[in-house]
Amino acid sequence: MENKINSKNLLLIFTRNPELGKAKTRLAKTVGDEKALEIYKFLLEKTRNISSEVTSDKAVYYSVKIREKDIWEANSYQKHQQVGEDLGIRMLNAFKNSFDAGYKKVMIIGSDLYDLTSENIENAFQQLDSNDVVLGPAEDGGYYLLGMNALQENIFKNKDWGTASVRKDTLADLQDKAVFLLEELNDVDVFEDIEHHPAFAQFLQ
Repeated sequence: MENKINSKNLLLIFTRNPELGKAKTRLAKTVGDEKALEIYKFLLEKTRNISSEVTSDKAVYYSVKIREKDIWEANSYQKHQQVGEDLGIRMLNAFKNSFDAGYKKVMIIGSDLYDLTSENIENAFQQLDSNDVVLGPAEDGGYYLLGMNALQENIFKNKDWGTASVRKDTLADLQDKAVFLLEELNDVDVFEDIEHHPAFAQFLQ
């Protein structure tokens, strides 16, 4: 698929195909597979809505296979397949593709964050004018957003993905770079993440 560059900025969205029994498996242990899938679809739509307001180009990277007909409109979102044996290599390949295509600032978000706003994302792009890297710290020790204006290959390697050490180890790799930290937000992984959040009350009746 041809990359048409409308801006120098690209927002990458990493997404899993929403399938029963494969979405939000840690959450499903408490609420069941069907409810977990409903919640994940709700989060996907929220991510689509906030990303659609961002002025950059946008690309969705699918975990399993590219879907032509889904909530991500093909005229607004480039569509790609994630490639690589772990999350780090998949992210590295996505960033590399994007810089190779001519983008100057590239940023990635996941699709399981209710509290992220389009303003957060626009601010993160602006911070890359005066910083090398921008990072959105997640409460679980990882990050919900990562942006850069040149490929920082080392931060995608030698990490225990999905553990509480990811952010600390990433920042250690960036000691000689200017890093801007956004506000800390909470992504949705387990029941405790949504238990007291009003937006999810509809799923917990």
